[in-house]
Amino acid sequence: MSTLILITSAPTSIHAWHALGLAQALHDKQEPFRVFFYQDGVSVANTLQWVADDQRHLTHAWQALNIRLPVCVSAALARGITDQENAQRHNIQQHNLAEKFELVGLGELADAVQSAQRLIQF
Repeated sequence: MSTLILITSAPTSIHAWHALGLAQALHDKQEPFRVFFYQDGVSVANTLQWVADDQRHLTHAWQALNIRLPVCVSAALARGITDQENAQRHNIQQHNLAEKFELVGLGELADAVQSAQRLIQF
């Protein structure tokens, strides 16, 4: 059964951590799943987030999974997150998209919803 994990909660939310836990469990069981970061969930892809040394870093945890990490480009840009290509296109001085995350359009979410057998939103 394929699962789509839709992350809309900010990285400071416990729900964002639950999404990671589910992804790790599915990954460990080698069950098919995809993730999509949308709304406030895109903030996990901001490389400029500061996290205290004694706390877990959600961005690093997602990167460690070594899976595809698609992020809604419109939601990201609206929250000040951009990759190098969009920074140039929109005359933004620098980019701050974390490594292994990629900006994509909502068509990718539509495709993921269409092909998933279940969708779980956090």
